[in-house]
Amino acid sequence: MKYDHLKNQDSAVFEIVEREEKRQNEELELIASENYVSPAVLEAMATVLTNKYSEGYPGHRYYGGNYIIDDIENLAIERVKKLFDAEHVNVQPLSGSPANAAVYMAFLNPGDKVLGLKLDHGGHLSHGHKVNFSGRLYNFVQYGVNIETGIIDMDEVREIALRERPKMIVAGFSAYSREIDWQKFKDIADEIGAYTFADIAHIAGLIAGKQLKNPVPIFDVVSTTTHKTLRGPRGAIIMCKEKFAKQVNSAVFPGMQGGPHDHITAAKAVAFGEALKPEFIEYTKQIILNAKAMAAEFIARGYRIVSGGTDNHLMVVDLSSKGLVGKEAEKALEKIGISVSRSTIPNDPNPPMNPSGIRIGTPAITTRGMKEEEMKLITSYMDEAFMNKEDEVKLAEIKLKVEKMCNEFPIPTK
Repeated sequence: MKYDHLKNQDSAVFEIVEREEKRQNEELELIASENYVSPAVLEAMATVLTNKYSEGYPGHRYYGGNYIIDDIENLAIERVKKLFDAEHVNVQPLSGSPANAAVYMAFLNPGDKVLGLKLDHGGHLSHGHKVNFSGRLYNFVQYGVNIETGIIDMDEVREIALRERPKMIVAGFSAYSREIDWQKFKDIADEIGAYTFADIAHIAGLIAGKQLKNPVPIFDVVSTTTHKTLRGPRGAIIMCKEKFAKQVNSAVFPGMQGGPHDHITAAKAVAFGEALKPEFIEYTKQIILNAKAMAAEFIARGYRIVSGGTDNHLMVVDLSSKGLVGKEAEKALEKIGISVSRSTIPNDPNPPMNPSGIRIGTPAITTRGMKEEEMKLITSYMDEAFMNKEDEVKLAEIKLKVEKMCNEFPIPTK
């Protein structure tokens, strides 16, 4: 994008933006929750829609002058309904955790019991961790993965659910590489009369691209961010059965927030429109092919992947066999121009700030057009960096290889 006005008015901010743009172009993004939005999405975020306040919903606003804003919000809603076969959609949540907070507010009272996935087994902070609002306001009990297989044990989920009788069961993750059996979760919830809540923030794009099963027609309520694999702006949406529409809307506004960010709603609409195109299906198919290729290459090089592989866009690499921990691996990769996030492994013996693994994802590098052969090369660069983490000369050599690859696969600008 051009930033002529910013450059002339505030050179300090312009210089920082310019440096970050350069970094993104010259480095590889392997953080599973990050991606590159299209120029059209970027432009939508920079529109005059940011000037408007629109508390309320289309046709029922608390401010005047919203008849055009209603059009963009309705357009975003209709596109989501087509993408996910949703009965009701709220496109106003500002981000993932606030969306999850609104879901809990809509269906629960403080102190109600909820069943969610443990954080160190691949869950999210907002799925009941004790330091998060979810764990402080609600009585969460938690399920995990089988330590041997790294896969969610649905028999154990049912056993815990029957024993604890939660009011809601949460299915979803931030670091789990296998497909979820939504119907089994639904069957367990029905057995005890619990609500079903799916957090598909990481895999929404893969579901929209018809690569993974869709929980929206099955579950009571589903939330997702609009970035990550969906490749839209930072934000979130909530989808639910029509019978829950009023309580979900009330929980978002006025329950959790005031006016939505209308320029972001426009950018969401653009991203949803892109996801409805046939080429998005091919994109999401390649994300998974790339993740499988990278996981296989790590395994071939002697690393353990939690669960033994991946069905989606991400993997958690256990570094224990190489005598490494997450923080030093992350720093070594940063020196060669590769970004990852450190990650716990199930029952991690190391502390959360320096866990035993790293989480890797392929959405952003797939957006650049990279395929299976590039995944093998990238994995070799990472392995080489780990083995030479104290050798600054060697790391500088690998960084040049990474820059060369980035130049061959530039971030799309059209």
